[in-house]
Parts: sequence; C-alpha cells; structure tokens
Amino acid sequence: QVQLVESGGGLVQVGGSLRLSCAASGRTNRLATRAWFRQAPDKERAFVARIIRSDGNTYYNDSVKGRFTIPRDNVKNTMYLQMNSLNPEDTAVYYCAAREIFKDNYDYWGPGTQVTVSS
Repeated sequence: QVQLVESGGGLVQVGGSLRLSCAASGRTNRLATRAWFRQAPDKERAFVARIIRSDGNTYYNDSVKGRFTIPRDNVKNTMYLQMNSLNPEDTAVYYCAAREIFKDNYDYWGPGTQVTVSS
C-alpha cells in the first residue's frame, strides 16, 4: 500500500504563489506516475499535471501551463507543485495521486488540500 498526504494549501491573493507538497510513504518503489488533480466547488475533479518518475517528463493541463510546475527533483518521496500567478479560477481542493507501473488508473489518492485565491 501507498499513503499520500498533501500540504501547503491556503489562502492567497490574485497573482500570488503557493507550493504544494505531496509526501508518499509505504511501497513507493512501484509508483510510475505521480499527478495533481483539483476539484473546484460544484465541478468534477480535473487533471492538473503529472510527472513520470523514470524520466522526469511532465505534462500540464492547458489551463495551468506556464504557471504551474512540478519540480523534477526528489520525486521519489515528495512531489511538489509550484503554483504562480494564481487567479480565482484556481480555487479548488488539490489532490495528489499516484499509479503503479503498467496501471492505467490512479489507485492512490491523498485527502486533499484547499487552495483559495481571493480577488
């Protein structure tokens, strides 16, 4: 089993920055992909960004491209999401997720951390 815990959420003003963390514990050696999702009020959970552990390749949703970054170092245990130029549309609960090698679905999820951007 794998346990994921997010931290770093909070209240920030428009244009500000936050850095989210996702700490992984347990059997992390089989994790192939780590990702961030978010769920805004009254909306479905949406993909934000992901990183491939083996080669560090990253992929971002168009809505955050150029503003959000997953640093490629230290992905083994703790994954980060650097969020810059935040706007009210970024307000959501942010979840980290992970999936094992050869798996299509994200089987592991954290409890989430709230990010609120005030205007």
